Amino acid sequence: MWTHFEPVHAVTYFHPRARAAYEAVGLRGYWRGYFAGRAAPLGPVDAPAVTAAFFSFAPPMVARALPSVWRLVSPEEALRARLTGAVQALAEFTYELPEAHLVEAAELLEEAAGRVQTAGRVLGAVNAALPRGEYPLARLWQAATTLREHRGDGHVAALVTTGLEPDEVVAWRCRVDQSREFHQRARGWTDDEWAAAEERLVEKGWLHADRTPTEHGTATFRAAEEATDRAALGPWRALGAERTGRLRELLDPIASRCRTIIPAKAPIGLPAQRSVTPTG
Repeated sequence: MWTHFEPVHAVTYFHPRARAAYEAVGLRGYWRGYFAGRAAPLGPVDAPAVTAAFFSFAPPMVARALPSVWRLVSPEEALRARLTGAVQALAEFTYELPEAHLVEAAELLEEAAGRVQTAGRVLGAVNAALPRGEYPLARLWQAATTLREHRGDGHVAALVTTGLEPDEVVAWRCRVDQSREFHQRARGWTDDEWAAAEERLVEKGWLHADRTPTEHGTATFRAAEEATDRAALGPWRALGAERTGRLRELLDPIASRCRTIIPAKAPIGLPAQRSVTPTG
């Protein structure tokens, strides 16, 4: 299900209409919109709280955006801008689908999002507490975002148990299946920090001296991924297998279209796009 709701959420990062909505309220530059929009449900927070919650960013990168963005917009304005941009993006991808299709998808995804367990999941909790959208696409996007941040909170908790630091996690993934060229810049780590992180990964037994992944590192990370999946099962158990299957069918054409704007090297980590036949 993550592969179906994550692309719906991700339009807020990659669609031109989403960026235009942030710029319209004074958030010029990609990262101002990113940090203001994603952090807005928390209120006018400073950098340390967001650095902790987002996990993988270098602290100075977060500090360049927060709290200064709150002098440009309020969290409430940022929330309106992110929802406006996301809805406009989804409208572009779903205009061929019947209204009944979107309404049913929104209702089922919203029901799943209403079943998230928020204890210990800060980003999931604050998104779950936001007011319900007025229109199907707004409801669909907000539900996808709540589920996404809920799952992300669980992933961070699982990563913490590995004993790795944020820069180590990013550096390790880039020795496995991700791009250092993209991720280092996107997360703000310096060359010296990156080199030091890889040295510590060798010391901790996650990388060999030649920087290839060890069996220990691979197995431990796999266990963290499995723990993430287990921690995210609650909404789908509550929804039930039949209705979850129906929701997956409804999201198939939407997610497929949303994925067309996600860069191949983006740090989201979605598996390769499979062929999807639009319905409706």
